[in-house]
Amino acid sequence: MGDISQPKFEIRDLKAYYSDREVIHGINLEINKNEILSLIGPANSGITTLLRTLNRLCDLNPESRQEGEVVLDGKNIFDHDIVVTQLRRRVGMVFDVPTPLPLSIFDNVAYGLKIIKMSKADTANQVEQALRMSALWEEVKDRLSTPGMSLSGGQQQRLCMARVLALEPEVVLLDRPCSGLDPISTARIEESLMEIKEKYTIVIAPHNVQQAARISDRVGFMLLGDLIEVDTKELIFSDPRDQRTSDYVTGRFG
Repeated sequence: MGDISQPKFEIRDLKAYYSDREVIHGINLEINKNEILSLIGPANSGITTLLRTLNRLCDLNPESRQEGEVVLDGKNIFDHDIVVTQLRRRVGMVFDVPTPLPLSIFDNVAYGLKIIKMSKADTANQVEQALRMSALWEEVKDRLSTPGMSLSGGQQQRLCMARVLALEPEVVLLDRPCSGLDPISTARIEESLMEIKEKYTIVIAPHNVQQAARISDRVGFMLLGDLIEVDTKELIFSDPRDQRTSDYVTGRFG
């Protein structure tokens, strides 16, 4: 690990395109280690594209391309010698729709660990640890062999979070992870995120501005592919510099 004062990510003049359409317009952003950064904004602001760029999931779309730099711990993730599978292990992602595999609860969490040569005992420990961090262990510890699909929606989302955390990433990206969940499941995920930020850097597209206000250290407001401003949550919600940010967080549009 580098110097603690160095940002985890430095995004420099990043532009992103789908086909010929520019969807992110030259943004600059530093993401600090062990913070929760929320990215808020209305639909088509470029937030999902930005998240997918941070671990190069954007590569999966042949019409997608990027310009600029995304520097992770001092190294540009677009350099030719970057191994994308290793990058995605370091920068994990949880999507808005829970996607459990058609496997048992245990095997869902252990799935990514198969590529690491690990003893059965170590795998079991890692699975338990990940389920604890995603606040699911107490609910499933007596039925780890039952299908992951048998869980409720909120539990399935925490299972997907555990699957990412089992690989011990350095950064966790979450794209509206609570969008379809009830308030209790949402609260459990939020509590988990606030506990695990001691160990991880977290970048989240929250499902509403209230969630951003509850869990973030800093908040960035994006609009139509531009990063309008980024600041502490206190300043973004009480004294933003830009009128458009004020209009959005007070519900005048969005």
